[in-house]
Amino acid sequence: MTNALYHRGPDAGAVIDIGAVALGHRRLAVIDLNKRADQPMHDKASGTWIIFNGEIYNYLEIRRDLEARGIKFYTESDTEVILRAYVEFGLRCVDSFNGMFALAIWDERCQRLFLARDRAGEKPLYYSWLPSGAFIFASELKALRLHPAAPSDVDSDAVRDFLTLNYVPQNRCILKDVNKLPPAHYLVIEKGKTPSNPIEYWDLAAHFQTKATFNSENEAAEALNFLIEDSVRLRLSSDVPLGAFLSGGIDSSTITAAIMRLRPSSQNQTFSIGFNEPTFSELPEARSTANTLGSIHNDLVVDVNMAIELPKIVQAADEPFADTSIIPFYFLAELARRDVTVCLSGDGGDELFGGYETYLADQFHRWSNFLPRWMTTGGARLLESKGPVSLNKVSVDYKIRQFLKGHKFDFPHAHLSWRHIHSLTDLNHLLRPEHATRGTGYLVPGLEHFARVSECHYLDQAMYVDTKTWLPDDILVKVDRATMAHSLESRAPFLDHRLMEFAASLPTSLKIKRLQKKFLLKQSQKKFLPLQIIDRPKKGFNAPVSHWLKGDLGSLAHATTHSAEIKEWFNASAIDDLWEEHASSRRDNGLKLFGLTCLGLWLTQNRNELKQKNDKTPPVGSIRKNTHGL
Repeated sequence: MTNALYHRGPDAGAVIDIGAVALGHRRLAVIDLNKRADQPMHDKASGTWIIFNGEIYNYLEIRRDLEARGIKFYTESDTEVILRAYVEFGLRCVDSFNGMFALAIWDERCQRLFLARDRAGEKPLYYSWLPSGAFIFASELKALRLHPAAPSDVDSDAVRDFLTLNYVPQNRCILKDVNKLPPAHYLVIEKGKTPSNPIEYWDLAAHFQTKATFNSENEAAEALNFLIEDSVRLRLSSDVPLGAFLSGGIDSSTITAAIMRLRPSSQNQTFSIGFNEPTFSELPEARSTANTLGSIHNDLVVDVNMAIELPKIVQAADEPFADTSIIPFYFLAELARRDVTVCLSGDGGDELFGGYETYLADQFHRWSNFLPRWMTTGGARLLESKGPVSLNKVSVDYKIRQFLKGHKFDFPHAHLSWRHIHSLTDLNHLLRPEHATRGTGYLVPGLEHFARVSECHYLDQAMYVDTKTWLPDDILVKVDRATMAHSLESRAPFLDHRLMEFAASLPTSLKIKRLQKKFLLKQSQKKFLPLQIIDRPKKGFNAPVSHWLKGDLGSLAHATTHSAEIKEWFNASAIDDLWEEHASSRRDNGLKLFGLTCLGLWLTQNRNELKQKNDKTPPVGSIRKNTHGL
């Protein structure tokens, strides 16, 4: 199981067997490179063990507080700080952590296993109860399912959810009887006690409900600047080379500009990637920004054989995943890992400050509610049958089609629909009868999140829901899997919980003002960035899969979507229709076909890995005790 996670930690690894539990860890050494900081880490005095994936950025502050209590430290690592904080404060230690983490602590004193995950959901944690009553967990599904008794059946509900969203939401796992610990939750399993459900220790809803007040926009911008710079400062702590991803957009430019203020220029490398298709490449913008800020810039035009590379990316994604931005991000991480071990990113800026086009769609939906349904549904049908089709990135015709399709719904359903790939009607046409959906289960988590902030402004509702769904289930899954595939750590300053709380408390008028997205963030950067960067239109970070499906990727995709694994789930004639429409340019079915291709590749890989697992005899003596302790 730990060998399957080698890519997440190539620097060290160990497994301990202490009777009630066995714990394994792979380490990517970033803070305190000495082997004394390897894991599993043991506190001999309390008999407590820890395994931990991630970084606690405020560990020095917590350490000073613990030292003031008389606690002695033996390493310089953040891992030991977590361990000492747990021994001192128990389960509520997570309240003080500013960072990204999935952690497990075994407390020998009370025979307790404590699992916790960071607030935003940057680091993953899968778990499952086995029929025997045993409990297993891992950072990735590919490790968990190597346990001899791990579940292996594919969940049909998760397949339907994946087809709707092109990712598997956190309330599901692609395998039955496997769960994901939600962000900002912990789980306690204690001998002799009934296991509890995951317990939430933090949430943004109260911050959306309680709005901050400022004397001026400038005062708000200064408060935001302070938080951005402090968040970046904390995330610069590293004993290995550190750089930044740079797209040329406002988010990554903001983070890079803060880095340049905090460190000498000679230490700061930036990385970007692009494609030959001009509407999908941001290289000119990134190069211009790097020149303006003075970073040492590295970039690459991706020109690879996707028929060879896509199966590797699907394997790295762990569950079926078809957000096309994972492709450039995968190669971006590979590029950055040549020179650095840690990279800062601008992830989270869109959700916090109102950067997505979907928020404008939400506004247009509210303003156009007076239109009769026959007008918008008729317009949608006309555009589908007669309208122009462009294969460009998030083209105008695509936006109009998505808006008209969702306009008929009430606001919560409409907002969720903006990102749907297949409609319910599409699914029932595509799926074989035994798998056809009979409900809208994929909407339930989103609607539950809407209910928690129902009294808030509708744009606040939309941004809250996105931080609970789209951000942890799509964006952060992409970032974690793509970077960890290359043993690269990604850090997101915007996801500092103090910044998230501040952004949630902002009035919506400081986020989107007169259709200008990210208003306050842009205002805050006027003294650090030139206007051509601040006012640059958002392009997004996607791959030209619609073009590729008509080229080099087409053969693999066509074969995969007609494989035995796909035919087990789907009507071949419906898939043929998707291909014919795409080839004739009557419709851009790129996202639908790409999703089916990624699913087909995953199903094939899952079948092969299951066969290898069943054929393999576990090695004798593979579990050894780590004698390292503090």
